[in-house]
Amino acid sequence: MMKPSEGGTAMRSAFLFLSTALFLMPAFAQSDRSTITGTISDPAGAVIANAAVQAKNVDTGAVYTAASTSTGNYNLSQLPTGNYELTVTVPGFKRYVRPGVPLPVATTVRIDVPLEVGAASDSVTVTETSALLKTESGELSHNVSSERMDNLPVLGIGSTAGSNGLRNPYAAMQLLPGSDFRPDNSIRLNGLPSNTQALRVEGQDSTNELINTQSMTQPSVDAIQELAIQTSNYSAEFGQAGGGVFNATMKSGTNQFHGSAYEYFVNEALNAGQAFTDAGLTDSRKAGQHVRNRQRRNDYGFTFGGPIQIPKLYDGHNKSFFFFSFEQFRETAINSTTTITVPTEAYRIGDFQAALTGKNVCPAATPNCDPLGRPIMENAIYDPSNTFDVNGQRTRNQFPNNAIPIAQQDKVALAVIALIPHPINAAKTLNYLTTFTNPRVSDIPSLKIDHSLSDRTKISGYWSRTGTSAPNNNSLPQPITSAVPSDIKAHTIRLNFDQTITPTILLHLGVGLIHLRNNNPLPDYDPVAGIGLKGTYAKLFPALMGLNQAQGGLSAGVGPGSQVFLLNTKPTANASLSWVKTNHTYKFGGEMIIVGYPAYNQTYANAWISFTNTNTPHSHSQLPGAIESLAAVLMRPHSGASAASAPMMTASQMTAPILLKPKRTIGIQRFRNRSGSHSGMRGNSTFISRPCIFRCCCFLWRRSRTVASGVTSASIRLAEYRWLRIWMTSGCVGASSAN
Repeated sequence: MMKPSEGGTAMRSAFLFLSTALFLMPAFAQSDRSTITGTISDPAGAVIANAAVQAKNVDTGAVYTAASTSTGNYNLSQLPTGNYELTVTVPGFKRYVRPGVPLPVATTVRIDVPLEVGAASDSVTVTETSALLKTESGELSHNVSSERMDNLPVLGIGSTAGSNGLRNPYAAMQLLPGSDFRPDNSIRLNGLPSNTQALRVEGQDSTNELINTQSMTQPSVDAIQELAIQTSNYSAEFGQAGGGVFNATMKSGTNQFHGSAYEYFVNEALNAGQAFTDAGLTDSRKAGQHVRNRQRRNDYGFTFGGPIQIPKLYDGHNKSFFFFSFEQFRETAINSTTTITVPTEAYRIGDFQAALTGKNVCPAATPNCDPLGRPIMENAIYDPSNTFDVNGQRTRNQFPNNAIPIAQQDKVALAVIALIPHPINAAKTLNYLTTFTNPRVSDIPSLKIDHSLSDRTKISGYWSRTGTSAPNNNSLPQPITSAVPSDIKAHTIRLNFDQTITPTILLHLGVGLIHLRNNNPLPDYDPVAGIGLKGTYAKLFPALMGLNQAQGGLSAGVGPGSQVFLLNTKPTANASLSWVKTNHTYKFGGEMIIVGYPAYNQTYANAWISFTNTNTPHSHSQLPGAIESLAAVLMRPHSGASAASAPMMTASQMTAPILLKPKRTIGIQRFRNRSGSHSGMRGNSTFISRPCIFRCCCFLWRRSRTVASGVTSASIRLAEYRWLRIWMTSGCVGASSAN
């Protein structure tokens, strides 16, 4: 990482280099586009110069032109994936036509053209259907179409697909040898380190560096034309990747209107029943049938594309096309079997007489081990305000009837307990059961527009939004529930421009944006107005721990504890210049990525309170009873108790360190301004900047900086890094080798 004093000089040098490079050559880049290349010769084998070469996309009518060089070589680069018809026209020779040329993603196809002498009005149509061998590069890649993914059992829905439940297109890597795919966890190819791959959509990087969760930014399977997975020996233009390059090209509209609709679903009616069970025990209508637990998932959607037409105003045939896709996943989990423990009616008012087991915890040899010669009974609650010394030993008296008087109960604790549901039976444990639902909805709408300004100039744009939301409910209601809902939205935007400058020079420019928002939309809660708790620095219900014991209490967590709002904004830009010169094709390119992910985090500004039985046992030298931490919740702090050990905090004690316990954190959190200046700083946080892994061919400029602080309302962080990579490849026509 460069020193701060060197940042300005390095940045100026980088921009000077970039400006000079841009002046010397029109552009730099990376792309998902493909190439058709080859040599044109006459019947004697002599090369033919200045031959007009044309590749026509048979679906859209888009035409791409080039010309052969003085050595007879031609190169049609930056072609979108699809089916093409290749035509070569030279005066004095028959016109050469080769239909049905499939062009996969990020692939170079070589077609040598032998011409026959004759009139230009005559034509030779080549209809051979043999597979075209890859002879122009040493890369190892696998191309998988969306139809192939649909037809093979590699796409699951629900938790097997990823966190959003939608079909995951990256699951196609399960068709590859030497691969290990674990949805939203890890991707590993050829034994390389996991999660070092690059995911690209429409020629630009869409890797989620923030979290190794591919489904957050994934496209819809049925919107993908083809997915190319390059596992080794890929070109220098596909740098910034160790464990493979996943290059997805999205579908485009054609001259004909086409559409599709689909649904994948899971229903318990199609499942086998659980062995040795009888559903008739709970439903007489199902007597003799096995139990089938409810399981409902639906993944459905549709696609539609074609030429852009406005009646009587515009006809987009052969020029303008659109393709729209929509996919949605829905799942509702109904939970009616999770039983938890809540305080009994007696415990709620401080009466713990039912917790007494009659067991004496004193040793058998000295059954009256109290300094005053009294037995110490299990789960006895002792009065911390009635503490005295007997022969140098601290001793306390038990509350009468093992009940805490109302005068010694804390008002904040009573307000908290009032929010806890009442038990549904008289048991001390597992006494509360409720039914709650957890719906999860995920969707991916997307739209792609293609337009041909002319045979030389073409533009395309793509937009998609990958979103998922779930409340993550549990047995407790708001505001005391520990459930933290999630709402994730990721927008992917791409804009590509292709210009044929001359028959041997082609320019490609592209810009894009990934905007990911990961939010926990918790409702604001005022602890002061709600339960009378003062001194916290977050609008959240406090997190309470240590309330569950063998003789009852509360087994579920109380309070969400944390709330995070995180943004990952990732602008990208790339460009490339392809130049065919005699027997060589030169390709210059570069890529710029700016990544900055700020986050707003209230986790360590909230109250985290853990209750123990420190204040309620007989003495510190005796083992506490199992129910005493719940009694500590109700107990009003007594004089002499330290703030850190008080069972419940009052207004004067809320500034105690227990509420804002310093923790070392590694993360990236929201910033207020780019200078990093903040006011009212509190708390303790540490940020560690992890350098990015990259591969450079010619030149690299990188700028990295971090800002970290804690503030009264939340902890705030910013990490930002930028890099510019310039690369160049050259070789014989159709070949590509990194310099």
